[in-house]
Amino acid sequence: MSAPTTPRPTLSTLSTTAASATTTAAVSRVRLLDWRVRFAILSVVWGFSFLLIKVGTEAYAPFQVALGRVLFGALALLAVLLVRREPLPRGLRTWGHLGVAALLLNTVPFSLFAYAELSIPSGLAGICNATSPLWGMALSLVALSEDRPTRRRFAGLGLGFLGVLTVLGAWQGFSGIDAKGTAYALLAALCYPIGWIYVRRTLAGTPGSPVALTGGQLIFSTLQLTLVSALFTTAPTSFPLWPTLSVIALGALGTGMALQMQYGLVTEVGPTTAQMVTYFIPVVATTAGVLVLGEQLHWNTPVGAAIILAGAALTQTRPGARRPA
Repeated sequence: MSAPTTPRPTLSTLSTTAASATTTAAVSRVRLLDWRVRFAILSVVWGFSFLLIKVGTEAYAPFQVALGRVLFGALALLAVLLVRREPLPRGLRTWGHLGVAALLLNTVPFSLFAYAELSIPSGLAGICNATSPLWGMALSLVALSEDRPTRRRFAGLGLGFLGVLTVLGAWQGFSGIDAKGTAYALLAALCYPIGWIYVRRTLAGTPGSPVALTGGQLIFSTLQLTLVSALFTTAPTSFPLWPTLSVIALGALGTGMALQMQYGLVTEVGPTTAQMVTYFIPVVATTAGVLVLGEQLHWNTPVGAAIILAGAALTQTRPGARRPA
């Protein structure tokens, strides 16, 4: 998600809904490290994903960066399935839904983020990714009847988009911000909740572990991006070391390993606590962009990011919800 979620990637509803199907043996494996340590690792891995995208686009076309991301992510999850001796999902109906989920949660947002980072800093892309819960709240009020609007959630929505305007410097006419690249990043963040709602409506309760379902989803995305890359890009003539390693790490770690770690967190501490990783991603992404890539940081960027995260946190509250221990 990811997205970032997520990208986060990015959190996928697929992981939240299907995590209950994870076996007891899988739970024991993920508890080799304390969940707080894995939570911190996941925040860093997903936060650095935006830096890796930036480095990857220095040598490869955006579609090729997205292709490498899903390809190596799929290989990582297939390796996990091979070790566990778990099969991929079965049934044409399931694979049809996985194809749509791949388009909404991987193919389109991964490509949009790669195109966005051709013209905007990686830190700004990470902050745009943090608007995903805001888009999700707005959409769920329309698409999901069980999500009822409350004053607090509406306040969070308004606060979050105030934060977006702060990041973009609305009071000075958005000067210094590439409108096209920023729009791509915000549109990518919008894709995630659309995909989550689709998955929630079509794949909830589907047999199979979340690793198997997401592995199939990434396989489908790999096929989609292979076709798109063949049509709209030319094959690379060289494979520079750092951009190549960045794309491999983006897929194997930021998409494959990170999703596997996320499923363990959801199983152990619940989706509410696990999804809090979303609020640390823009902090890590911005810090990495400044320290590693030398990106400029103006006061309105961290201030706006803090406002966005506060608004996103408000949109996730539920009346009478019980806090996890």
